[in-house]
Amino acid sequence: MSTSSVREVMKPPTTTIEPDGHLAAAAYLMKHNHDSALVVVTDDTREPVAMITEADITRAVARGRNLEDTRIRQVVTTKPVTVQADTSVQHAIHLMLAEGVQHLPVVEGRRLVGMVELADLCRANLMWLV
Repeated sequence: MSTSSVREVMKPPTTTIEPDGHLAAAAYLMKHNHDSALVVVTDDTREPVAMITEADITRAVARGRNLEDTRIRQVVTTKPVTVQADTSVQHAIHLMLAEGVQHLPVVEGRRLVGMVELADLCRANLMWLV
């Protein structure tokens, strides 16, 4: 059984976006940074207030929304599921599966410090089996 923490697996939150950013900007950032999701933060606190994913942008396009006019806050749900950096990989996997999410912002207190994807956690978990 793995005892590693999310801190050991997470990636730094190099790319974030504000709630008033438009979907075109989010899509651009995802493409150029090879991200499938961005954490939506406020500049003053760096607290995650939402997540925007490729799936959110795809749904907006399918509904005929203009990516230049649609703001992130119009298409995302607020208060994303987050995990503390010292949370075990096992617990984070269970949380993600229970919540049906592929990405977890990692926080210390309420401040964003990283991001993990389900695939990263599973890969780390499998390393303990080898």
